[in-house]
Amino acid sequence: MKGPSLPAPRGEVSRSLASTLRYGTPLPALPHSLDDADPYGDDLQIALYTLYELHYRGFAEVSDEREWDPGLLALRRQLELSFLKALRGDVPAEADATEALEALLLEPVGHDDTSVSRYLQRDGELWQLQEYAALRSLYHLKEADPHAWVIPRLHGRAKAAMAAVEFDEFGAGREEDIHARLFADLMADLGLRTDYGHYVDAAPAEAVATVNLMSLLGLHRALRGALVGHFAAVEVTSSPGSRRLAAALRRVGAGKAAQRFYEEHVEADAVHEQVVRRDVIGGLLEDEPELEPDVAFGVRVTGLLEDRLAARLLSAWKGRRSALRVPLAPVD
Repeated sequence: MKGPSLPAPRGEVSRSLASTLRYGTPLPALPHSLDDADPYGDDLQIALYTLYELHYRGFAEVSDEREWDPGLLALRRQLELSFLKALRGDVPAEADATEALEALLLEPVGHDDTSVSRYLQRDGELWQLQEYAALRSLYHLKEADPHAWVIPRLHGRAKAAMAAVEFDEFGAGREEDIHARLFADLMADLGLRTDYGHYVDAAPAEAVATVNLMSLLGLHRALRGALVGHFAAVEVTSSPGSRRLAAALRRVGAGKAAQRFYEEHVEADAVHEQVVRRDVIGGLLEDEPELEPDVAFGVRVTGLLEDRLAARLLSAWKGRRSALRVPLAPVD
């Protein structure tokens, strides 16, 4: 399967990276220290996204052999350390995974002007739902893939439970029910392109960072506890958020295919939440109790990046502006 095209560079680091990937040349020495790059900024995040995608579908212009290129791996590690240092600095230390998860279950009473799903349910317009779907496609068209990396790093009850949840995410053996396929159907219903990675150039750094987090945690065995925490945070928040997004799509007159993706997640993720909390986290901490602070970190850091993205989206939409870097082009 042919991969997508390389993302457009957004700065010095990503420009050098794109050049070496496109022309097959060694990575040149960057003229300034990577320590100067904003860990949450466009340049670092799109460079990191590009490097991570070599472990997924790759790129049309890049040989598959570059996946394990030592120079690229060394650059990726530098970028990861910068990103991870910022994340650890911005998330308070927390040793109690249960407490971190319980905080996610507290639904705000009354109006919540920080919630994207609540805004879309109440006031969202079709063009805003289209932008939201375009941005979320960077993850949902690979849904469950980053989390699958943790399975060989788990044991016993945790492994069995994680595999069971992932089986559902991958359609329970039915191609037409793979969640990534359902999201592609949603995008088509909304008049969007369904190509894998198509909207990366439209995505602001805040959206790219949420995708990079999953790859960062999934690709490192040392971060397996944080990956489980991240997965739990996604499942805990998915069901109520999906219910609101399904309602938003019905309100703007979206078709059945668009509604189905979120309606499917209302029920499925309510079940998954219980399995992940009881058996995946419970089994992991039974085997490796020392990983509890890492699980809590995964929960907290997921919330941090989602809050940053929500602030970006809501600031733009409430000002009647696009939240994308480039406008959505009409589908032919």
